[in-house]
Amino acid sequence: MSIKSLNCLQIHGIVSLFRRVTRTMAEFWLVSAPGDKTCQQTFDKLCMTTANQNMLSTNYKFAIPDLKVGTLDILVGLSDDLGKLDAYCESVTKKIAQYLGEVLEAQRDKLQENLVANGVDLVTYLTRFQWDLAKYPIKQSLKNIAEIIGKQVSQIETDLRTKSQAYNSLKGNLQNLERKATGSLLTRNLGDLVKKEDFVLDSEYLQTLLVVVPKSFHHEWAAKYEQLTDMVVPRSSRILYEDDENCLVSVTLFRRVVDEFRHKCRENKFNVRDFQYSETEMAAGKTEINKLEADKKKQYDISEWLKVNFGECFTAWIHVKALRVFVESVLRYGLPVNFQAMLLLPHKKSLRKLREVLNDLYSHLDNSAMSGDMAGQMDIPGLMMGNVDYYPYVFYKITTDLIEK
Repeated sequence: MSIKSLNCLQIHGIVSLFRRVTRTMAEFWLVSAPGDKTCQQTFDKLCMTTANQNMLSTNYKFAIPDLKVGTLDILVGLSDDLGKLDAYCESVTKKIAQYLGEVLEAQRDKLQENLVANGVDLVTYLTRFQWDLAKYPIKQSLKNIAEIIGKQVSQIETDLRTKSQAYNSLKGNLQNLERKATGSLLTRNLGDLVKKEDFVLDSEYLQTLLVVVPKSFHHEWAAKYEQLTDMVVPRSSRILYEDDENCLVSVTLFRRVVDEFRHKCRENKFNVRDFQYSETEMAAGKTEINKLEADKKKQYDISEWLKVNFGECFTAWIHVKALRVFVESVLRYGLPVNFQAMLLLPHKKSLRKLREVLNDLYSHLDNSAMSGDMAGQMDIPGLMMGNVDYYPYVFYKITTDLIEK
């Protein structure tokens, strides 16, 4: 049995092995062509043609409902508006995907599996696309549907801006907290490292200082600290804490020589930390830490919001693609509405050949359209936005690789 005698379903069975697609970086071609005797025949002809050319693509029907056509003037104006809306929806969708990656942080490698639409991965959503009648009623005019989508995505973008600003502020505070909790002794919070008994408190004359001493200078500190100034309490220095590079030591001296002692310490590469032991302030600090740690758990909330609204934006974007296909097909092929929208998943290294095959298959639709490498560079006034892809058939590209590298 020759491949020409196979029907479209049989061909799809043959190419099932080719459907193991990398679902993170799939490039789809959304096209439409006039219906033959039936729209099914249009789809079958495409499948046969691409199959005869070494299985250039895997093809799917793309279901677009019976939308309200309106007048020619409305369609021409809407064509340009939909082009802008298409770019806007794609932009917001990518923003959400990118920001979700930032929020996931250490789990960024799981980003792609979190990018879903209607509960399924993006490739599955595209290849099984069904118009959402509840969100975008087809009894509405095309312009109204476009406005509904535009307002929906605009609101999501506004909410994203608000939520991202709040999250970035929280993230900055948490990073500062982490630096203070785990950083160098030169910068970290010392409240968790000392005890009340490490200090001389409530003395009119004496004060305990905390000094950061490099480990390589500790013997020098032990030999020098009592002689750095007068009025240093002998043998008052103790090591309170150590990290990889420094040790935190205490020393007690008379208040009147504190400034001089600080100066002498700087000359000897000993760093006196500004620290006053206060149980009230330390308790307030712990309260702030607890609050920030509680806020940190809200990271889950924003990641869930991002996942949900990524799906909302992606599905809205694909509905805009469907609107564009409908409008351009009516403008190209005329009335009554009779066209078949089809989604092609080109196989690797077949893009150029597939383009040539499609241009040959549909060249009769528009003799003025250019083929090969020159196609796609035409400026068609009134029908489309200037300098966009133009072929004898309606064509739009969709990529599921929405993450900036």
